[in-house]
Amino acid sequence: MHFELTEEHLMIQKAARDFAQTELKPGVIERDDHQKFPAEQIRKMGELGFLGMMVDPKYGGGGMDTISYVLAMEEISKVDASASVVMSVNNSLVCWGLEAFCSEAQKQKYLVPLAKGEIIGAFCLSEPEAGSDATSQHTTAIDQGDHYLLNGTKNWITNGSSASVYLVMAQTDVAKGHKGINAFIVEKGMPGFTIGPKENKMGIRGSDTHSLMFADVKVPKENRIGEDGFGFKFAMKTLTGGRIGIAAQALGIASGAYELALQYSNERKAFGKTISQHQAIQFKLADMATNIEASRLLCLKAAWLKDQKQDYGLASSMAKLFASQTAMEVTTEAVQIHGGYGYVKEFHVERLMRDAKITQIYEGTSEVQRIVISREIIGK
Repeated sequence: MHFELTEEHLMIQKAARDFAQTELKPGVIERDDHQKFPAEQIRKMGELGFLGMMVDPKYGGGGMDTISYVLAMEEISKVDASASVVMSVNNSLVCWGLEAFCSEAQKQKYLVPLAKGEIIGAFCLSEPEAGSDATSQHTTAIDQGDHYLLNGTKNWITNGSSASVYLVMAQTDVAKGHKGINAFIVEKGMPGFTIGPKENKMGIRGSDTHSLMFADVKVPKENRIGEDGFGFKFAMKTLTGGRIGIAAQALGIASGAYELALQYSNERKAFGKTISQHQAIQFKLADMATNIEASRLLCLKAAWLKDQKQDYGLASSMAKLFASQTAMEVTTEAVQIHGGYGYVKEFHVERLMRDAKITQIYEGTSEVQRIVISREIIGK
């Protein structure tokens, strides 16, 4: 068992760290304030290969392993979680799902530009009445022979207005329940497809989160992913990998807040010495560092299992559950260590605290992760 990164891993980690510090950090507070999508920064991330890291080079991707992806996600998330969620969705959900389950024609048409970062994608599962209960799909796709007629609403969709390609889950046969769900590739601009207003969120305010409305949208038959009824399995398999990305995002939010708190504690003086010399602060930092290291190991273990083509479902749920919990705890303590300064927007920690919460909610809430974990360990 080797607890060391390869030269390539270290190089990718450094490239992501440098990009985060030079391209994302300037303006990140302003983008959060104005809910501004980081369009220019995302374009540069695409050019550098951060949006299709794990895709086979023959489809325009980087051909990297999942460990590389986790390392890059952590570094980007230390600075700007709004940018890292775009990266996570495009890599883990959209590109991975297309590469794993789509036909060659679909890959050439959609995966190649997505992996190159020329366009970005969105993953559309959640609905007003189907959040954690993903089988309760009310969006329908009725078979019309050469096409499907898509009707319904999706909400909480990351990249909602910025994406060009949308992977949409819809019910094609209500009688079959979850076995009657299909996944479709929908393009922006298809007649009847409209995008709702941007959600005014607590955190990850730079990311584009929207509701999507479909009214008699004609989706060609060739845009269905996999066999008839494969949609729910497609969504679940894809989300299992997506959890590694969100766990890495949570890890980055936590480690970013910890690094700021550590730095501040060595600068701020109280009672005649730096606050890092006070045991109350030392113990906070010790707990933060320990939980971050545990989160990192869980993330890397899940990534390693995925790279080894072993079952990683349990590991990815554990990583997401623990890393998201760590993100909330660490960011809260980072604000506490900063005192009054931690509560104002000129300092980054209050934003990281707001960003942390969503990691316990999206791509499977912490409660859903506990369901997955308990089923695995009990053997059901």
